Amino acid sequence: MLDLFAGCGGLTRGFIDQGSFDGVGGVELDRAAAATYAANFDPTGLHTYTGDIAGFTNVPSVDLVVGGPPCQGFSALGKRDPTDVRNQLWRQFVRVVRDSDARMFVFENVDRFAKTLEFQRLRDAAGEGGELADFRTQVFRLNAADYGAPQKRVRTVIVGSSIGPIAEPAPTHARRPAEGRDRWVSLRDAFAGGPLVLELPVRAERLPDRSVDFQGGEVPGAFELRELHVTRNYDLKSLIRYAHIQPGQSRFALPDELQYPCWRKHTKGAGDVLGRLRWDEPAVTIRTEFFKPEKGRFLHPQWENGGEQINRALTHAEAAVVQGFDARHVWCGTKTEIARQIGNAVPPPLARAIAQPVAERLGA
Repeated sequence: MLDLFAGCGGLTRGFIDQGSFDGVGGVELDRAAAATYAANFDPTGLHTYTGDIAGFTNVPSVDLVVGGPPCQGFSALGKRDPTDVRNQLWRQFVRVVRDSDARMFVFENVDRFAKTLEFQRLRDAAGEGGELADFRTQVFRLNAADYGAPQKRVRTVIVGSSIGPIAEPAPTHARRPAEGRDRWVSLRDAFAGGPLVLELPVRAERLPDRSVDFQGGEVPGAFELRELHVTRNYDLKSLIRYAHIQPGQSRFALPDELQYPCWRKHTKGAGDVLGRLRWDEPAVTIRTEFFKPEKGRFLHPQWENGGEQINRALTHAEAAVVQGFDARHVWCGTKTEIARQIGNAVPPPLARAIAQPVAERLGA
């Protein structure tokens, strides 16, 4: 398999964990993310192309191409500008699929992508008269929580195949336990039984001072998951605000004197802003600025309930666990760059679930 717009390698991690696939390389514009991909899947860095995908012309022959082009041009949180150049990156995806002689592809994007003109154009390309005329596509709307990630993250997944359709990825979890399906993984489950998290002290300091050589230059890292259990120094006014917000509540729970001036006139919308997560539910969708409570529902779920009140956003390590990464995965970049990698990643449990029927169709 070949991973395009690979980021930190969430798709590759899930497909390799499924057991049938070998990664032969990744393509990624962001240097820090490319270094993370290489540190996990390509130690020599020889098979990680760092740069604009338009310049990626030495395409290997593979069975499968996977990828998730940047979603900001489609996301409900962005400007949804139809002229955003990122909206056209699916064309490069199609080019690489064609040049690789792949028999199948997996294309992942935000849920809203399915409502865009570019979505239809991608499907048209994989059909009669298109650039991938031998392919036919299937579209799945998948929630990562249904596949074992402790996060409600809905995505559009397009599977293209020249060798026949696949079965829909079989959910393993549900909001309520059902026959053959466990209950959604909650934050309590993920943090208590996961690869770290709560027993480690949180440090309000920088990441360790070390770097790796990546393709002729230095990049901070590689950092283990436990080393990402870091937070920020919050001012006293912010800590007072956070202390007022119980699990499930948001900025609307603040008394008037603690409201930001710009919020006092905005009494509707943005219901997740300054929100606190709940212990016994999956998290909301992790985004690239999860470390800023003012950006969404990212406050730690511990409020009272017999334990010390924790008035901070999720740490980088906790956000990575919410995405479904474990202690095997290492990370390169600054704190901000790693946060962007975590927020943009495809949850490995979701990727692993998609990989199963794809492998069955390929005969792996």
